[in-house]
Amino acid sequence: MFSKSKFKEWVNRYKYAELAATSTALLCSQLSYFFDGVTTAYLITFAEYFAFYSVIIWISYLQLQKIPKQSEQENTFKTIAVLAKNILLEFGYPAVLDFFFLRPFCMYWLPIVTGNAVIGILMGKLCADVVFYFFSIVNYELMKSKNT
Repeated sequence: MFSKSKFKEWVNRYKYAELAATSTALLCSQLSYFFDGVTTAYLITFAEYFAFYSVIIWISYLQLQKIPKQSEQENTFKTIAVLAKNILLEFGYPAVLDFFFLRPFCMYWLPIVTGNAVIGILMGKLCADVVFYFFSIVNYELMKSKNT
């Protein structure tokens, strides 16, 4: 299942969304000056998710638009339905686990453990991303194998 070409495919699939999410997390880490740790952890998580899924949805929509069209109105609805289904199948339970439990936990505790907000946020993000991407990539590969 794991090969150099697969790894390259996964990096190409998630790189822009991850860049947006990481940038957003680092910017939002400055909220720790205004809010307590738990509030900051959830604000960072929410902002990071907004950035990540905005890019993922936009890229997925553009890819679906490349599919030949029959009727403009019919395909707009079909495109949105397929997009929503694919996003839910790929990111559904990993996102719920990550958003409500794992990422806020990591974003709260790792800045405390490291004693540095920025380094702690980066480490927390990395820890949460490893778990999130493991499950998301498994789902992505299962979706691809069922569509072929």
